[in-house]
Amino acid sequence: MTTTPPRAAALGAVRNARGVPDDYLRSRWDDAVAAALDPVARLVYRSNLFGADARITNTGGGNTSSKIAATDPLTGATVRVLWVKGSGGDLRTATRANFASLYLDQVSSLRDLYARFPQRGPKTPAEDAMVGMYPHTTFNRNPTVTSIDTPLHAFIPHAHVDHLHPVAVMAIAAAADGPALTREVYGDDLIWTDWQRPGFDLGLKLERICREHPNAQGVILGGHGLICWADDDRECYERTLALIRRAEDFLNARDDGALAFGGPRVQPLPEADRRRVLVDVLPWLRGRVSRDATTMPGGALRQIATVEMRAAVLEFVSSRHATSGRSH
Repeated sequence: MTTTPPRAAALGAVRNARGVPDDYLRSRWDDAVAAALDPVARLVYRSNLFGADARITNTGGGNTSSKIAATDPLTGATVRVLWVKGSGGDLRTATRANFASLYLDQVSSLRDLYARFPQRGPKTPAEDAMVGMYPHTTFNRNPTVTSIDTPLHAFIPHAHVDHLHPVAVMAIAAAADGPALTREVYGDDLIWTDWQRPGFDLGLKLERICREHPNAQGVILGGHGLICWADDDRECYERTLALIRRAEDFLNARDDGALAFGGPRVQPLPEADRRRVLVDVLPWLRGRVSRDATTMPGGALRQIATVEMRAAVLEFVSSRHATSGRSH
């Protein structure tokens, strides 16, 4: 059993998703690959598969988790550990080092501390205070910084959780009639919950949703994205894909052939010309948005661009609504 998923597996998914026409929601889970991995490496493997296609989650966006039994290095007892993608990082390139590990029972016990604050909920000092408590629950001296999404994963009473920002689901999550559309597309399988800043209060709300809707497969967080869960990692991965497909099929069935985004305002440059312009512009742009340690406070900050030239992206950035600020 290995601790690192083979990079070729994830890279193969990237190649399929970036250039070769393919069903991007087809399961790419390989039981032979997964069987050779330890539980944390399986989480990394699942995450890399999701991150391989920007239609499933955006660069740097989304997080995944698994609740895994482990031996406590202090007591020798078996404990449940929450492994969850830490602050920053990208699912496509994530490794074990990008995942925080926390004693699950200690994270759960923080609700008692939270309950003692006279004011609780989004944008309260209680929320900020809880973020500072997560490092105290670290398992095995893991230095990876936890994210504010940690309680979303901790309080959902299922072993595996995926939180992503799929394009098709975002079209529903960001719609003015998002709650009604969620009901139409998903019935009781996904529960709509209004957006609020991720944090402790949202984690408690998700726990309550799981309790009140025991057959639900996840939630749509208004204006933000998809959260779903399962007690088997492959099932969680494939359930996420299936839920995205339902949104995609719903949208495709209502395509009336009208020009998207008001039609084109300009025609995209040929690919060779686009690349020539990028070679000229990107070094200058990187210099403008980067920071030199000798001239700016806070230390060096060097940026690397992600270039996205899929047909759907070009269609949007060349459209009339892209420049007018309209998106419908």
